[in-house]
Amino acid sequence: MLSVLIAAALCPVAQADSVMTITLDEAMQIALSENPSVKVADKEIEVKKYAKKGSYAALFPDVNASGSFNRTLKKQVMTMDMGGQSISIEVGRWNTVNGGITASMPLVNAQLWKSLKISGEDVELAVEKARSSRLEMVNQVKQAWYGVLLAKEADKVYRSVYDNAVQNCELTEKKYNASRASELDLTRAKTSVANAVPGMYQAENAVYLALWQLKAVMGIDLDAAIDVADSLNAYSGELGAGLLPDSEDLSGNSALRQLEMQAAQLANSIKAQKYANLPSLALAASYTVNAMENELNFSQYDWFPYSYVALSLNIPIFAGGKRHSAVRQAKLQAEELDIQRENTERQLRIAIRQSLSTMETAAKSYTSALEALESAEKAYDIASKSYEVGRSTLTDLNDAQLALTQARLSASQAIYNFVVAKAGLESTIGTDYIAETR
Repeated sequence: MLSVLIAAALCPVAQADSVMTITLDEAMQIALSENPSVKVADKEIEVKKYAKKGSYAALFPDVNASGSFNRTLKKQVMTMDMGGQSISIEVGRWNTVNGGITASMPLVNAQLWKSLKISGEDVELAVEKARSSRLEMVNQVKQAWYGVLLAKEADKVYRSVYDNAVQNCELTEKKYNASRASELDLTRAKTSVANAVPGMYQAENAVYLALWQLKAVMGIDLDAAIDVADSLNAYSGELGAGLLPDSEDLSGNSALRQLEMQAAQLANSIKAQKYANLPSLALAASYTVNAMENELNFSQYDWFPYSYVALSLNIPIFAGGKRHSAVRQAKLQAEELDIQRENTERQLRIAIRQSLSTMETAAKSYTSALEALESAEKAYDIASKSYEVGRSTLTDLNDAQLALTQARLSASQAIYNFVVAKAGLESTIGTDYIAETR
C-alpha cells in the first residue's frame, strides 16, 4: 500500500485526473521514506558504520606486498690502495630486483582499543541523530497537516460568508423591487457580497499554500495531486483528554541524548589520551627476495631470500607536553559540554512549559469559542428571519454575520493551537512515531 501511495505522490502526471486523498499516517509513511533530511541521516549512519569497520581493521594484521626493479645507469666506484697503487673497482651489477611481503599488527595498545570504543559510540550518535531527524520531520509533517486543516476550515467559513452575502443580497433585491427596502440597503447588500469575495479567494489560496508546504516536508513533487482525508474538528476531542502523562519527562529528548553520548565520547577520549603514556607492543614480520644480475633473463637469476620476525616495544617518555595538553583540552571540552547540557535542559523545560500553557489556554479558548459559536449561530438565525420579515435592518444582519464568522474562526484556531502545541511537546519529549504497516 505504501509503495502505491509513494508512486502516486511522486507521479503527478499519472494522477492528473484524480486526487489522491491521504491520511496523516500515510503522509508520515511517505515522509519517512522520501524526506531528504531523513535520507541524509540514514546515509550518515552507513558512513559511521564503515568508519567503525575501518577502525577495527587496525586490530588485524596489515599485510603489504612490494616489488622493485632498478637499472643501474652508472655503477658506483670503490677506490682502494693496494701495494702503493690506487685501484678503482666498479661495484654492483646492472639489474637489481627486489620483492617481498611485510606484515605487522598491534599486540598491546591501550590507546587503540579505547579509540575503537569511541568509533562504536560514533555509530550510536549517528543513529540518535537520525532519530532526531525523524522526530523533527514528524513534527513538521504534523504542523503542515494541521495547517492544511486550518486553511480548509477558514475556506469553509469564508465561502459560507460569501454564500450568505449572496443570499441576503438576493433577498434585499426582492424587497427593494417590492418597495420594502431602500436603495441604501440594496447598495449595502451588494457591497457585502463584493467584500466577501477577496476573503474567499485568500482562503482558497491559503489552502493551496498549505498543501504545498505539506508536500514539501513529505518530500514529494509539489505538483502531486493530493488532499487530506481529515478535518480539524476531528481533533476537538483531544482538548478534553487532558495533558500528556509524561510531559515532564526528558529522557527521550534527542538533543539531551546526543549530549550524553558526546559526554561519554569525551570521557573515553580523555582515557585514550592518558593511555598514550602507556607502553605498546607490536609484532612485525617480513619475507623478501632479491637478485642482482647484468642480464634481463629473470629465469636465470639467483634469488636470495631474507626474512625476520620482530617484536617492537614502544615506551613513551617525553613528547614536549603534547599528551598532557591533549588531556587538558579534552577535560575542558567535557566541562563545556556539561554547561551546554545544563543550558539545553533549561531551555527544554521552558519549551515544555510553553507548550503546556498553550495547550491549556487553547482548551479554555475552545470551550469559550463553542459557547460563543452557539450564541452566534442562534443570533444569526434570528437576525436572518427578522430581516426577512422586516423586523431588523441589514446592518443587524451583517453584525450577526461578522460575529458568527469570528466565532467559527476562533473555534478552529483554538483546535489548531492545541494540536500544534501538542505536536511540539511530543517532539520535545522525544515521543517516537511508529509507522504502521498497512
